[in-house]
Amino acid sequence: MSEKDLLLIAARAADDKKAENIVALNMKGISLVADYFLICHGNSDKQVQAIAREMKEKAEENHIQVRRMEGFDEAKWILVDLGDVIAHVFHKDERTYYNLERLWGDAPTEDLQSELLQ
Repeated sequence: MSEKDLLLIAARAADDKKAENIVALNMKGISLVADYFLICHGNSDKQVQAIAREMKEKAEENHIQVRRMEGFDEAKWILVDLGDVIAHVFHKDERTYYNLERLWGDAPTEDLQSELLQ
């Protein structure tokens, strides 16, 4: 499975749980940690947890090891480490505060909209 396929699995899981403003940053050549960062947010603690849980479940259904999940209980910023893809699931207010898209502004974005509509 390619890292792009992994990105799409995580993005579709987020979309299934109505995550908002789903953005994928191509981190190749920028970060040694992962090839892609997936960033999205939910509007409540329960929604943030549901998005992260769905990502984990879809990854496991596709025989992808979830290396770790951090921040689940607090539900303000949950990090889901899928290896080549790291998903950042924020509570809306936290996403605005940390603004990872600006922090990693030199990373190109991947167009996910056409893929999510399939």
